[in-house]
Amino acid sequence: MSKIAPCLWFDGQALEAAEFYVSLFAGSRIDTVHRLAAATPATRPDDVLWVEFTLAGVDHIALNGGPNYAFTPAISLFARCADQAEVDRLWDALVDGGRPGQCGWLTDRYGVTWQIVPVELAALMEDRDPQRAGRVLQALMGMVKLDLAALRRAGDGA
Repeated sequence: MSKIAPCLWFDGQALEAAEFYVSLFAGSRIDTVHRLAAATPATRPDDVLWVEFTLAGVDHIALNGGPNYAFTPAISLFARCADQAEVDRLWDALVDGGRPGQCGWLTDRYGVTWQIVPVELAALMEDRDPQRAGRVLQALMGMVKLDLAALRRAGDGA
């Protein structure tokens, strides 16, 4: 486990969420499931307390912390996608049961906010031609799920 890892706070769905996330990304796995040895007023013995998991090579923790806190878009998971097929696959899986946002953002069924972004977007937005980059930005602002072909066309002025 790395020295620093994001810890995601869930209300009883830590293992379910971790299993879902690792099913979507190569280089992912459940590392350790920590269970309670004794009951508390709100739990039973053997309930999952936290899960250590690796998501696309990055260590994470999913904690069953209870209903006290909810996720906010102020912190999101940023998924860099190689191509449109990967954008589509991840978007469709993560938005199922969740809700779409603007500019490639979505909130999944567990309340975690994601940015599903093709790696090529940075180059399109940083084009040396400010008019080209501006057209890409304008197109991006009108999108929900990102469409790489449409972003390229916008850059080309089509």
